[in-house]
Amino acid sequence: MKKLRILIGAAWLCTAGPMTTEAAPWTLRECIEYARTHNIQVQSAEVSNSSAGINLLQAKAQQTPTLSFSTGQGISHGKEDGTSYSGSYSLNAGLTIYQGSRLTNTVRQREIQTRSTQLEVAVARNDIEISVTEAYLAILYANENLRTMQQTVEASQAQMERTRALLDAGSVSVSDYAQIEAQYHSDVYDRTVAENTLAQAELKLKQLLELELDDEFEVAFPEVDDADVMAVIPDLAEVYASATQAMPQVESSRLEIEASRVNEKIARGQKLPTVSLSAAVGTGNFSNSGYSFFNQLSDKLNESATVNISVPIFNNRSARSAIDQARLETRSSELSHEQTLKDLLSEVESLWQDATSAQSRYTAAAGKLKSAELSYRLVQEKFDSGMKNAVDLLTEKNNYLSAQQELIQAKYQSVLSLRLLEFYRGGRIDL
Repeated sequence: MKKLRILIGAAWLCTAGPMTTEAAPWTLRECIEYARTHNIQVQSAEVSNSSAGINLLQAKAQQTPTLSFSTGQGISHGKEDGTSYSGSYSLNAGLTIYQGSRLTNTVRQREIQTRSTQLEVAVARNDIEISVTEAYLAILYANENLRTMQQTVEASQAQMERTRALLDAGSVSVSDYAQIEAQYHSDVYDRTVAENTLAQAELKLKQLLELELDDEFEVAFPEVDDADVMAVIPDLAEVYASATQAMPQVESSRLEIEASRVNEKIARGQKLPTVSLSAAVGTGNFSNSGYSFFNQLSDKLNESATVNISVPIFNNRSARSAIDQARLETRSSELSHEQTLKDLLSEVESLWQDATSAQSRYTAAAGKLKSAELSYRLVQEKFDSGMKNAVDLLTEKNNYLSAQQELIQAKYQSVLSLRLLEFYRGGRIDL
């Protein structure tokens, strides 16, 4: 009997097919980590970094000797000699000994640029991390707003049903009922808008993650409480000081200045002499010479070595123009670095102000919501007893709904600003 049960169980498993499980919802951190790898802007920055690495290898290779082999094969026809064949063979080498330090400075410049492009990859990853965080919190905000609108619709429906009963009992006018019914349909419309807003927010995050149409995607909705909203706001000066050290765009822009200064040295090298060495080994053969192929190669073997010195005297101001242009590029890089610091300060200041404002608004909105809720409940009781009309009731209801939305807006604005401030301090974004 026991064996029979085992066989029946095994047969059931085989016929039932594979068990399917739903994909787990994406947390904020999972979205960030995925985007930092798969986002197209990040991948483009990585391609640029690889290209800079190739340029560095090429610059280093310019310091090594060159070696090439060349050959020529010919055929000729004459009345006396008939058809004859000839061949030439040469091995050529070259080496730049001195070029006004342009080769070594070019290598130095390429090394700096490679480090800068590595930082640009980090900048791209940071940018997508911020964008994903903003999109994720937009989803949380839209979802909570939708829940509020759903509760509003349910309350409106209950109010409409009560008002209908009061109308049947002769306690309210047809006009009052019509206004309550119109408000219900307006709330249903607002709920539909909230549903579409949530769908758009989810679509935006999915696009940032570079997900395909058939990829399943669902966001996890963590609980955001007062501790998240009213967390201590870090000191502004401390955040900015940390950001100048943690944010890769600052170091990247500083390296651009360094690369520009090296480029000035490269430009000045155009006014200095160039010394190069070349050497060659050659030989040849002729079919009608009467000597064997290898004897001809040996007899015609020749070697040469040359030291070439080139001194620029007049080059139509190209060297002077290159130097002036390089100086201007350096100044431009310095200004760009200053702008980077100013932009960073502006971002940090805005986030700090947003966090401060959002927390103040959240505290005020919480008090306003409590008062609006009480007022709405009292007016609703008076409306049910015939002491208030529909206009009074709907006014209090809209005040209550407005207070709810203000609280939600301040809540997620505070959470977003606090998370990004922590990020600029070099911290990790999570929720």
